[in-house]
Amino acid sequence: MGCYLVTGAAGFIGAALAQRLVEDGHHVVTVDNLSSGYRENVPTGVELVVGNCQDEGSYTQIGDKSFDAIFHIAGQSSGEISFDDPGYDLATNTQSTLLLLELAQQIGCDRVVFASTMSVYGFHGEAPIGEDTQCNPQSFYGVGKLASEHYLRLYGLQYGIQTTSLRLFNVYGPGQNMTNLRQGMVSIFLAQMLDTGHILVKGSPERFRDFVYIDDVVDAFLACLARAESVGCNINIATGVRTTVGELIKQMISLYEKPVTTEFSGNTAGDIHGIYGDNSRMKEMLGFAPHVSLLDGLKQMMDVVTKARLAQ
Repeated sequence: MGCYLVTGAAGFIGAALAQRLVEDGHHVVTVDNLSSGYRENVPTGVELVVGNCQDEGSYTQIGDKSFDAIFHIAGQSSGEISFDDPGYDLATNTQSTLLLLELAQQIGCDRVVFASTMSVYGFHGEAPIGEDTQCNPQSFYGVGKLASEHYLRLYGLQYGIQTTSLRLFNVYGPGQNMTNLRQGMVSIFLAQMLDTGHILVKGSPERFRDFVYIDDVVDAFLACLARAESVGCNINIATGVRTTVGELIKQMISLYEKPVTTEFSGNTAGDIHGIYGDNSRMKEMLGFAPHVSLLDGLKQMMDVVTKARLAQ
């Protein structure tokens, strides 16, 4: 049995990763300030430390535990929201990474896996984005994540910590926050559809994304532990499938049994027209590719959400 630190296990991705680790028989500790996640999301058996990942004092509560690896998932995760308070975004996404690297060095943990983002790239046209593409982030969120990637790289070079940055594309699935209508394209549209039967889209239906299901993302994080090839790498976690916003909405409506209206209006700060990922490095370095199609993933997510709402 191993012991792992997973930051942000009260949130969407962190909770899913922590749950899988617990199911595999490991002990998991999480640090989460519960600002956007919920205490009830933390899986049973996970040791919760309530605190900010950008606050050194949070780590004193962990005690003298040693970890086989640190998964840094926590942080403000919306490009739009990063414009509200760039200083907070910097602290929660970049300063937190630096402190966790310091912690890893102090306790002798030589493996750190970081949740980065496609937002580091900015917009580069119609072609799939590979990891060697020049990064030109268009939001403070993307800037902070890119800075964190460089801290990880330097700690690897200077101190021998084995780091990997996973550039997550549009992650969706059960457990996504359905109340935050400024974060998560799938969850925003799904919440609107179920609540009002009307989907308001900020921007053009021709915008495009790469939607990757939560189970595939968890598989990617865990694959890093078994694949030495991933050390020192930035890796896209993407399906390689280009899906327009219009196509996404059509698929969602096709799974719903009630009439739905749509409206396209306005735009979102820091939003890019389109991006999807080249996942060849993921296949090579992690030894797998996402296997859940968008239609199947949407169906699974809608089934879980509708059943939960009926049970309320």
